[in-house]
Amino acid sequence: KARLSRVVNWLDAFEPDVLCLQETKMVDDDFPEATFNALGYDCHIHGQLRWNGVAILSKVGIADPLNGFGDGIEEDPDARVTWATCGDVRVASCYIPNGRSLDDPHYQYKLSWLERLKQSLDKQCAPSDPVVLVGDFNIAPDDRDVHDPAKFTNRTHASPPERQRLEELMDWGLTDLFRIHHDDGGLFSWWDYRAGSFANRKGMRIDLLLGSKPVADASTYCLVDRNERKGPKDDPPSDHAPVFVDVSL
Repeated sequence: KARLSRVVNWLDAFEPDVLCLQETKMVDDDFPEATFNALGYDCHIHGQLRWNGVAILSKVGIADPLNGFGDGIEEDPDARVTWATCGDVRVASCYIPNGRSLDDPHYQYKLSWLERLKQSLDKQCAPSDPVVLVGDFNIAPDDRDVHDPAKFTNRTHASPPERQRLEELMDWGLTDLFRIHHDDGGLFSWWDYRAGSFANRKGMRIDLLLGSKPVADASTYCLVDRNERKGPKDDPPSDHAPVFVDVSL
């Protein structure tokens, strides 16, 4: 609700075929679907009041939508993942739990959630299919993805069990699309609002685009729109910047 104009302006500028949103923080009936329809996007929404909420916007169709993990997998109470086939690609918009701290029950929930995501992926797709899982993973895959690795010792977002769960998910047959095109560290997608973190380049790369081999092989570039993290107080930015990939299937 606070950033609709920024999303609309970004869509006007970049015209992506598919946009995945996280933390929409509204029920489905309040989602500004008509605004996006007017821009040529179909919408698949999995909303939740106050917290969470994910959505997929697509100019290339939405088929076989699914909210959550699907039949046979423990249901999640939060609106954190939604799926749709857009064109020929199976797309998941994901908002992985934060974890809070290593001794918090929410951390175990995070680990369990990632395992259920892998189960859901395995039930729906094969590694030879064109598949992308995108969104706020709340995990920095390796030390290149945090501004100061020493500060994240024994802390969530960079702990070995989280990274192991992410590796297990990727072992299914997914590639970090950003890393295909950028091998350097210090390239982030999230910066805290406090202590001048953005200006001082103290961030993390936790917004990931994971693609199966057909998608990875067809990816031509992947970027973080760092400029979108800037903005005046009367039009405030998110603490996350958009990450986007071009795929020529």
